[in-house]
Amino acid sequence: MTNALEIKNVNKKYSDFELRNVKFTLPKGMIMGLIGSNGAGKTTIIKSILNIINYTGNIKIFDLDIKEKEDEIKEEIGVVLDDMFFPEILTPNDIDNSMKYIFKNWDSKLFNSYLTKFSLNINNPIKTFSKGMRKKLEIATALSHHPKLLILDEPTSGLDPVVRSEILDIFRDFIQNDECSILFSTHITTDLEKIADYITFINDGQIVFTKTCDELLNQYGIVKCMEKEFQKIDKKDYLKYQKNKYDYEILIENKKDFKKKYSIEVIDKITLDDLMVLMIKGEK
Repeated sequence: MTNALEIKNVNKKYSDFELRNVKFTLPKGMIMGLIGSNGAGKTTIIKSILNIINYTGNIKIFDLDIKEKEDEIKEEIGVVLDDMFFPEILTPNDIDNSMKYIFKNWDSKLFNSYLTKFSLNINNPIKTFSKGMRKKLEIATALSHHPKLLILDEPTSGLDPVVRSEILDIFRDFIQNDECSILFSTHITTDLEKIADYITFINDGQIVFTKTCDELLNQYGIVKCMEKEFQKIDKKDYLKYQKNKYDYEILIENKKDFKKKYSIEVIDKITLDDLMVLMIKGEK
């Protein structure tokens, strides 16, 4: 399977933070969610992929090295960044006219169809737009030059649930031809539970794992038990635990195997939020 994105041994050091030996691949035609707490390194990874910061290591997009083929690769990438912005004096019409000279495949008709779908007036200055409207404009712009890879940093931030659902449908449609892929970094992990094929979890500058979303949501689980029961559980049979006031919460990797070995019948389903909290705050 061809990879849309391949990252090998990427490192970046700041005075107060370090990205260490980051490695993962995004297969073509798939959506990967990138999760982690604030400051974990998600945005640093994205800025490295876009070659807007210096880093060591190797990053390839569709088998092309981003440092060697940046001009060629930029045509294939659509980007929505959390801190991205257009000058407020511009209108969507100005953006349309400008993008024609930046991207060879810029599609004004498609751009205008997104503006209509998102109820954005083409002649209104961006300064009159709400945060949610600006985010929708960024998404419309990212999609309108027919990219093959979307790099998204908090793309649904500031959007109400109805609009978020519409955006997720657009992302699903985007990958239907199996040639397009998405790297999706967000704190709204419920969005990823709906559309992601893979989840990459980063903590304190290091990749903890890359797994399929189905594996995480269907095989992982949380066991709640009293201390007496907890003491009988072998440490190798759980990933992390958290001691609460009245009980223990235990993160397990395989519900089926755990049930076979122990007499505990009730194992709660896990969410990506649960997973993050226990992986970061839990003890081993």
